[in-house]
Amino acid sequence: MRLSSPFALLAYVALAGLSLAGCAGPRAAQVELPQLYPQGALGGPEAEALDAWWRLFDDPTLTALVEEALERNPDAQSASARLREAQATAASALTAFLPQGQLTGSARRTETEQIDGDEINFPGLSTSGTSETYQANFNVSWELDLFGRFFAARRGAQGDMAAARFAYEGARASLAANVADTYFQVRGTAIQLADAEETARIQTALLQLAERRTALGLAAASESDRVAGELAQARGQVESLSAELQAQQRTLMVLVGRGTAPLEAMATPSLASPPPVPITLPGDLLARRPDVREAEARISSAAGRLAYAQLAFFPTFTLTPGLGLSRNDQPGYSATTQNWSIGANVSQPVLNIPRLLLDLRAQDARTEQAVIAYEKVVQTAYAEAESALVRLGADRRRVALLDDGARRAERAYEAARTGYGAGLTDLQTALGAEQSWRAARSQLTAAQVQSQRRTVQAFKALGGGWPSQTLPPRSTPVEAR
Repeated sequence: MRLSSPFALLAYVALAGLSLAGCAGPRAAQVELPQLYPQGALGGPEAEALDAWWRLFDDPTLTALVEEALERNPDAQSASARLREAQATAASALTAFLPQGQLTGSARRTETEQIDGDEINFPGLSTSGTSETYQANFNVSWELDLFGRFFAARRGAQGDMAAARFAYEGARASLAANVADTYFQVRGTAIQLADAEETARIQTALLQLAERRTALGLAAASESDRVAGELAQARGQVESLSAELQAQQRTLMVLVGRGTAPLEAMATPSLASPPPVPITLPGDLLARRPDVREAEARISSAAGRLAYAQLAFFPTFTLTPGLGLSRNDQPGYSATTQNWSIGANVSQPVLNIPRLLLDLRAQDARTEQAVIAYEKVVQTAYAEAESALVRLGADRRRVALLDDGARRAERAYEAARTGYGAGLTDLQTALGAEQSWRAARSQLTAAQVQSQRRTVQAFKALGGGWPSQTLPPRSTPVEAR
């Protein structure tokens, strides 16, 4: 509504002052983080190694798979496209504060033929002939930003762009972790398959030994049948694990972006010790975790929109300059004219102030929600990091215990097999020792795979997988308690 009287202006100023006093801006986020993680969970390289943590495994195959996935995976490409969309949308919103205008033109040609009466033909007035008219206009409008609307909109747009950037980095970090996690599952299944094949080989050797003892009359035929049953189970396990390995390899190929390519061997049936986790502190999560940085950027975006909603109560001043050019050609007459104009408009809200007040309160509530979401994300980030580190420490101690147990079980089986071949022990003892060794191998493999996967989870939970050092410093006010 246009400014109509000084009384309306006074009423507007009073209401605007009351509104702005009730919505001063977002409160400082309150986070409470301990100074250190649980003891015994640290002891690795510096935190910068988290940027490309997959290289710490010193596995060329893993490194190649992760980097190929970051380039070719459809989800990574979609995240990149969403980032470009957000950047263009934010930049487009700011162009509204630049001078706006368009160049318009028109041309018209008229053929007139008199078919009755006396023909009139004077310069500028003719009842027959050809006339042409051309016009061109350039009208501009430019809002004068006297109260800082541009800066409020820019803060919101920059927050949106930053949030999109962190969402993009978070998607890539999750992709890298998923590739590594699936890769170690593939390697674990390959180890289980090799163990199953070894079990089948052992059972075949036992069957041959039992058959020789039966042929010599040293054992009953039932012993051979029992070992044959164990061998059938082992071969069935080999078939099942072979199919599972193929399915997991296909899943890995999809993550890499080669979902229809022929399968190839990607992992050897062995697992090295996982690398140590880089030294970091709980407070580093605020800078390293992309989801925390995204939530932080959304506070900045909401704060910018809140400031813009507050400024909606102030008057709007607009300049409207314009240029025009026209030409008129008629029989015996031709004229060209040009014109320019400049004007100014001022408008202020009066009757729509109640709606603006409700919009302001709604935006203030959305800003508070953004602050609360940030606080929740920080708490979740710390819980994930602490849990991953504690469980990782327990997994590594468990691997050490199971490794020792597996070696002892192997020695026990070798002694039982030798005794059975020499007739010093029975088949039950040999099979029991073999089953104990098989169970120990299976538990060790599962623990090793879990330790590798837990290491990947720890790297991700600590904010690894993206170049956080290349981004601007944090700006959201945080109140540490």
